[in-house]
Amino acid sequence: MLKQPIRQGRSVAIYTREQRLRRDASRWTLVQAILAPIQFLVFLCSTGLVAYYFLTGSGLAMATASVVLKTFCLYAIMITGAIWEKEVFGQHLFAPAFFWEDAVSMIVIALHTAYIVMLLGRMGSPETQLWVALAGYLVYVINAGQFLWKLRLARLEPVARMEAAS
Repeated sequence: MLKQPIRQGRSVAIYTREQRLRRDASRWTLVQAILAPIQFLVFLCSTGLVAYYFLTGSGLAMATASVVLKTFCLYAIMITGAIWEKEVFGQHLFAPAFFWEDAVSMIVIALHTAYIVMLLGRMGSPETQLWVALAGYLVYVINAGQFLWKLRLARLEPVARMEAAS
């Protein structure tokens, strides 16, 4: 049975010792470390292309292609992230240590998927479709912030443990 995160003072440790070892040994940790910045770069480019379209009225095809690419990057990082979470925590999603990050990720996926459905189903104007994409991008920024914060906390854990032991 996999152990749940342990308490350290008033905060909860993100990883048990065993989970940290599994995380460090998992090839999916490297995959996530590669995919996350790629997705972020695609997001930045896509945001620029969508903004260009809204400002000039031209470049719709590039803006659309960039949102589709961003969506596929999101799907890739979510699928591999679920595999990573299974290896480290024993469940594909909503492990206690990443519950809120996964919950917000579901909103991001829902908005990106809604964009794809609207695009393929020719629902709404291109502007409406792109506003849905931008809503997904806004929630993505919040979600990325959650993961960066969690990464920072995870990096500080060994220091906190060593300081507590002294």
